[in-house]
Amino acid sequence: MNQFDRVRFPASPQGIIMEMLKTLNTLKGSVYKFEELLGRTLYRAEADDSVLTLYLSNTNYVRFQHHQDCCEHVYIEDICGDLDDLVGAPLIEAEEVSDYDAGPLNEYEESYTWTFYRFRTRKGSVIVRWYGSSNGYYSESVSIDVVDTTVQD
Repeated sequence: MNQFDRVRFPASPQGIIMEMLKTLNTLKGSVYKFEELLGRTLYRAEADDSVLTLYLSNTNYVRFQHHQDCCEHVYIEDICGDLDDLVGAPLIEAEEVSDYDAGPLNEYEESYTWTFYRFRTRKGSVIVRWYGSSNGYYSESVSIDVVDTTVQD
């Protein structure tokens, strides 16, 4: 082992800020409902085609997803904006809007639902557009699961 193997370099300024945000969110207390996101600062936001996750800390996050039942299909159709704009600045808008009149993606779909989530910080806006379709019997909604791993059931 040489002398440089023991040297610890400080974390990046961005990393330090994100750790401070996690600590601040932990001190403020957990979020338990979607509406409580307003005024809170995310330290991470990520999405794939079926899940959007907004992190307040390692133990408290909000996950948007559809709980599959049978014969429905619900997914993120588009994300307009950059999820990084939601990180590091307080959320000044967090809104859900559903639209049943926008029309289906496929003319053969019996039932469909568009659900939009609008988020805004001083850095920018993001609109997450979800699309759900089914035969009309199954739910096409997006579930909002608030996770707090520090709470014991």
